[in-house]
Amino acid sequence: MTIPRRSFVALLARVAFTLALAVSAARAERLPLAENLVDLRSAQGREWLLEADAREAYWPLAAEFVSQTNGAFCGVATLVMVLNSLEVAAAGVDAASFTQENVFSDRTEAIVRRDSILQRGMTLDELGALFASFGLSARAVHAAASSLEEFRALAVDHLSRKRRHVVVNYLRSALGQQRGGHISPLAAYDGKTDRFLVLDVARYKYPPVWIAAAELYAAMNTIDAGNDGRSRGFVLVGGEALGSSE
Repeated sequence: MTIPRRSFVALLARVAFTLALAVSAARAERLPLAENLVDLRSAQGREWLLEADAREAYWPLAAEFVSQTNGAFCGVATLVMVLNSLEVAAAGVDAASFTQENVFSDRTEAIVRRDSILQRGMTLDELGALFASFGLSARAVHAAASSLEEFRALAVDHLSRKRRHVVVNYLRSALGQQRGGHISPLAAYDGKTDRFLVLDVARYKYPPVWIAAAELYAAMNTIDAGNDGRSRGFVLVGGEALGSSE
């Protein structure tokens, strides 16, 4: 169902206001954006969201938007956002939804230990395996084994469908940000500008930003020394089985 433009603008304004309140306390610590990145909150950024070709992921993610609780938990925060946006039952925990504390269990510890994540973050393959451990489809794609064209096509397809998400693992410095590897979900794609909207989970550092597809792919096509020298990349997540990790 297509949301009328007037209603969409009003809804967008309410969501933007909510997000602004959530980050106001940390705004003084925000780092300046490189010229190639466009803040979602800017007039241009809002206009691109209104005209986006694919934005099904935006609303469920915006409703569950969280900031990572420490410098190593970008993958954990992203995992929590996606699980809650897909309404995955938080079975076995004393809460109605997942948090960055209760998301850990014996099942996740068997894939990657929480202590290990605190020390070094997580790799693309570990992230894909974590999503799969919650009964979701999760296809981890290394950028070096893909291409810009394939990434764009797969990401746009997912962002155009309900209960589908795309999570990107990229090198911040390749985009003029500080500084190492990072993980966050995509929320939309604007075909006119060929840009993806990244809902950055380090909200105390950067706002949600629009990134050119070619630049985002190049930032993913970088070596992650902590993953046996393999490249970073993206994870295609679905609410039901679509395939296995690769």
